[in-house]
Amino acid sequence: MSDKLLEVTNLVKTFEVRRANGIRVERASVQAVAGVSFDAEEGQTVGLVGESGSGKTTVGRCLLRLLEPTSGSVVYKGQELVGMHRNELRDLRKEIQIVFQDPYASLDPKRTVGDAIAEPFEIQKVKGDHKKMVGDLLELVGLAPDHAQRFPHEFSGGQRQRIGIARALALRPSLIVLDEPVSALDVSIQAGVVNLLEDLQEELGVAYIFIAHDLSVVRHISDVVAVMYLGKLVEVAPAEEIYERPSHPYTQALLSAVPEPDPALERQRQRVMLEGEVPSPINPPSGCRFRTRCPKAQDICAAEEPLLIERGQGHPVACHFADDTPVVVGDVSFERPVL
Repeated sequence: MSDKLLEVTNLVKTFEVRRANGIRVERASVQAVAGVSFDAEEGQTVGLVGESGSGKTTVGRCLLRLLEPTSGSVVYKGQELVGMHRNELRDLRKEIQIVFQDPYASLDPKRTVGDAIAEPFEIQKVKGDHKKMVGDLLELVGLAPDHAQRFPHEFSGGQRQRIGIARALALRPSLIVLDEPVSALDVSIQAGVVNLLEDLQEELGVAYIFIAHDLSVVRHISDVVAVMYLGKLVEVAPAEEIYERPSHPYTQALLSAVPEPDPALERQRQRVMLEGEVPSPINPPSGCRFRTRCPKAQDICAAEEPLLIERGQGHPVACHFADDTPVVVGDVSFERPVL
């Protein structure tokens, strides 16, 4: 048995869609996730980053079988999740949870916060004093136990996200998928939620799959960063390594777009400007999917798809012309605010 908590191998998710072609309606396939592979260890945070439409959220939902993978393998603690019967999967959901991007949409406006957090106890038939357990969870995420009597609309966005985190922690999972958990929050509120997640990880030993497009946040919280483009991973490396020595042209472009808080340094930076739009996943480019926007693209990029392998940079990169050109990356302070 592997010592990895989670092993994802060649994960594929294809959606069947309809599109108009003149007076005809044709069926087409959209490969939202195209052969994604990565691992996660206990207590580790894997950051999954990329532009909107890159397939990050689809990967996260496939891990929990909220979406059924088309093919591939998702092994959690030695158990294969793809194809697992729903009854077995229900038992396993105690250990794998998710926090959604929009905390308000993920809460029933007609139910109190206490009812929402206690729902996992009811579904999994957990014995004990549910009221006290809910109060303990609210305190764990920085809220008061008497907040359990309130409704979702009575809370701010940051407080609602803390409620979502409390609900995800109710069954003491080993792995939580965080789907853009701070993207809808103000920067100051983001800092509080990110610090909370780090504290909970240190206290409970939970592992995170942190899905985001904000590279400053990802750098702060992640141990490993996996960069996605149009359904594929293009670079995977330890966080500091990928921020100090990004090798894929797409990773370099993403990092060059991160704002630098020092105006003097910001004026000196050279941005990597990408031309054109992200291609349609219905008809992706041949070879390297990034080649239509890549400043380094050559004939081989159209003829041969680059494999995600180690090419002398010390970590896997899917580029025929990968290098480690230094990119100055801005950072955001996540110091705890003084109340």
